[in-house]
Amino acid sequence: MLDAGYIRDNVDAVKANCKNRGASEVPVDRVVAFETKRKELAQQRGETAAKKNTISGQFKGATPEQRVALKEQAAAIDKELGVIDDELKIIEGDLLLNLYQIPNLTHPDAPVGGEDANKVVARFGEPRKFDFKAKDHVDLCEALDLADFEAGTKVAGQKFYFLKNEGALLEIALVQYAMHTAVKAGYTPVITPDLARVEVLEGIGYMPRDPNPDTRQVYTIADTDLCLIATAEITLGGMHRDRVFDEAELPKRYVGLSHCFRTEAGAAGRDTRGLYRVHQFTKVEMFAFCTPENGEAIHQEIRALEEQIFSGLGLAFHVIDTATGDLGGPAYRKYDLEAWMPGRGDGGAYGEVTSTSNCTDFQARRLGIRYKGKGFKGTRFVHTLNGTAVACTRALVAILENYQQADGSVVIPEVLRPWVGKDVIAPRKG
Repeated sequence: MLDAGYIRDNVDAVKANCKNRGASEVPVDRVVAFETKRKELAQQRGETAAKKNTISGQFKGATPEQRVALKEQAAAIDKELGVIDDELKIIEGDLLLNLYQIPNLTHPDAPVGGEDANKVVARFGEPRKFDFKAKDHVDLCEALDLADFEAGTKVAGQKFYFLKNEGALLEIALVQYAMHTAVKAGYTPVITPDLARVEVLEGIGYMPRDPNPDTRQVYTIADTDLCLIATAEITLGGMHRDRVFDEAELPKRYVGLSHCFRTEAGAAGRDTRGLYRVHQFTKVEMFAFCTPENGEAIHQEIRALEEQIFSGLGLAFHVIDTATGDLGGPAYRKYDLEAWMPGRGDGGAYGEVTSTSNCTDFQARRLGIRYKGKGFKGTRFVHTLNGTAVACTRALVAILENYQQADGSVVIPEVLRPWVGKDVIAPRKG
């Protein structure tokens, strides 16, 4: 979240930023009102507490009669402090509730506008052209017995699936390839929980308590304060909640493996066929904690690792500098990688496979993650960055569709062959 004092002192800039993000109904004025009241109450409490200290200092040398009177005055001040504290608690709760609705600031170079304003800033490879009638990944999965969508629906409902045979091995291979690539670049490997507390999700920027089922993206666990995570960004970010680092410890780089669960609310009719948009998938996620000075460099580092991973898979893709209206609340700047998927749409289209976001101190402020150093007094909030190394289902879509052959087989990308154990997925006999 943004600092309430910053919002109070920069109301017009914050409102303009919200407008650029397409967030029109944002309670900026309410934040200013609550922050003003909170500051007044904090000052009042300080002045009242000072009176109590003055009275306490008068006990020494006071007569018994004077002490009785001083105790009565102190008790009255304690009562007054209790009233102020109760009011302050309510105001701080209201302030926090409204602060959570205000998105992060935006990088000045991010394109302004909605999804149509997204800007392609790099291209890798050329979309494959076929001299035969190409299949989409669903037909390939069925023909090669790589996934069972019908069984997934029977067991868990729509948008669930079973991966089978080389489909299962390909997912494991993608995890190994992505983890090894990130570890080689200095990222610490972690397998995270698939559950997290509500306040951790809120700290990262999700809204698990969203009352609107059409926009809620998170599964909650009944009768608990737990949710199924939508990404390991949640658990990796929450791992150092309330931590104070020494500056010399930073940056901290992690690469986490988890299952991800998303309701995909509001996504009816969009990419509903097959593996592109599902309720559960496996993902390898990169996450970093750093000082503000290192944020931009690490953001570019994560982007370069994503480009390295998908270049190594031999896929055609481009990189998008995401527009302000498509950023999501926590992101200061975000790059998406979109891979060419021949079976998507009518004649093929690019589909998102990874993203990387610089969230500045937006998440750290919510989660209480700070650092201390020799060059300044007190503590400062760290900056956090995240990026997808590989989301297995979408990578599978791109691999199967781009590597299919005229005889119905699928060539396995060379970097994945050591873990799959073969070069080609051939049609099964009989």
